[in-house]
Amino acid sequence: MTNLEPTMTPEIKRPKAGFNSYAERLNGRAAMVGFVAVVAIEYLTGKGFLTWLGLT
Repeated sequence: MTNLEPTMTPEIKRPKAGFNSYAERLNGRAAMVGFVAVVAIEYLTGKGFLTWLGLT
């Protein structure tokens, strides 16, 4: 009988766009940096973030 096993293993390329683990990790890190920046702005200025933006 002939061998029915594949001769090559396909290379699976990771997606560069959309919902993938790298994009989600990067978005999470950016959100954490943004949150810390907002807390620092409120602490240093003594005003809320919306007041600092001029929305209240």
